[in-house]
Amino acid sequence: MNHFLNRTKAAFAVSAALFLAPLVVANAADAPNQKPNIIFVLFDDMGYGQPKCYRAGTEFKTPNLDRLAQEGMRFTDAHAAASVCTPTRYGVITGRYPSRIGQYGVLTTFSAPIIPQTRLTVASLLKQNGYDTACIGKWHLGMDWGGKPGNEKFIPVGTQLRSSPNAVGFDYFYGYTHARNIGTVIEQDKVEAKVEEVETQPRLAKKVVAFLDNPARKEKPFFLYLPLCPPHTPIVPAPEFIGKSGAKGKESKYGDWMYQGDWVLGQVLDALERNKFADNTLIIVSSDNGAAGRAYAPLRGAKTSIYEGGHREPFVARWPGKIKAGAVCDDVICLNDLMATCAEIVGAKLPDNAGEDSVSILPDLLGSAKNPVREATIHQSPKADLAIRQGSWKLIFLKGGAHELYNLQTDLSETKNVAATNPEVVEHLTALMKKYIAEGRSTVGAAQKNEAEMSVDKSSPDKKKKGRKMQAQPEQEVTLALDPEFD
Repeated sequence: MNHFLNRTKAAFAVSAALFLAPLVVANAADAPNQKPNIIFVLFDDMGYGQPKCYRAGTEFKTPNLDRLAQEGMRFTDAHAAASVCTPTRYGVITGRYPSRIGQYGVLTTFSAPIIPQTRLTVASLLKQNGYDTACIGKWHLGMDWGGKPGNEKFIPVGTQLRSSPNAVGFDYFYGYTHARNIGTVIEQDKVEAKVEEVETQPRLAKKVVAFLDNPARKEKPFFLYLPLCPPHTPIVPAPEFIGKSGAKGKESKYGDWMYQGDWVLGQVLDALERNKFADNTLIIVSSDNGAAGRAYAPLRGAKTSIYEGGHREPFVARWPGKIKAGAVCDDVICLNDLMATCAEIVGAKLPDNAGEDSVSILPDLLGSAKNPVREATIHQSPKADLAIRQGSWKLIFLKGGAHELYNLQTDLSETKNVAATNPEVVEHLTALMKKYIAEGRSTVGAAQKNEAEMSVDKSSPDKKKKGRKMQAQPEQEVTLALDPEFD
């Protein structure tokens, strides 16, 4: 059928388990200089139309992101797995769609971890392949406090965690749980400090620079996951950034906050140059969902929306000598793809029970792709709306049971539902979606089990069925996800 793309031909081999975590079989050479450093920077709520490299008339300044677009590759059709924070981050770290565990909403301070210690993550994958790994910034994937010390916004300094990001592959963690608790700063598995909200991002920036300047970084390749605060609330630019963005009126402070986030990116780039890491580092910069309460034409919707403005993201990658400077890629990709991409870079094979929805975009990065790397891509909203995208077609399964079909090639703004006039497309995409649900994966490999019920039939997903035990308060999480000020 001319409407649809050929399946991506990829094969994943099964590997054995290493203690509690799945082992990845590495084939790459052991010499550190043959493995690139990998940095993944994730802005919080940066919309597709906000950086200048994506919208020339923007009122915001992002000079370092724009510089990376000039020195590397800019993707025009990159997507988060979800239109809110927690589920997107689950996808980034695990390479798996968050709907498979029923994660549509966002977590709170005392939410339990949603990534089991037995699941392979991008961090544990790279750690098994000789990398030092670090996460510096916002976690928002749950932590085990052994109870509820303090309250949602305040946890006493010195409080010890039972489980932190260290448990899922990160050698080092410095950051905070989520935006409402941004002033509670955690180092490794203990609350290190309680600071004013305006102090947190500068503290994180210093830790990032210290990590990159550490002489130990020259001994092994490293993976740095850097989930930034800006431009999400609280909007708290440090005094030295007030008025520096040039944004006017009600967007002035917001623009300064975004500018400060871009400045942190600049600090990373400077540290890479200073330590002579730049030529052997793949750095990727993106965002977790659309801008909060800000829609940018021609995209419809913003954060929390199933429409393009909710999940289509800025996505820029630089890797000197590998990625052509100034390149633009129109291939459809997903933030989930970080895991499979890292695996291919280090010469590793993912086991069947890891990265079930992750596809390597290395062919896109190297400019060698002959066909789209993905067969199709799934999107979700906090209301549990689902969508599947293949080629120019996007079929939305609204929670209430209605279906909407859009041809993004001719209607990027999603204004004309053409489901009634294209029944064969609806039928094909519905069948493909059901296949992905039934097999527990969207890539080639042995079928896996979903931990939550998924359905695209006329009834909406039942959040109270088996598999939801991982979330103590799913309804509250969805409510909070729909509050753009919360996560």
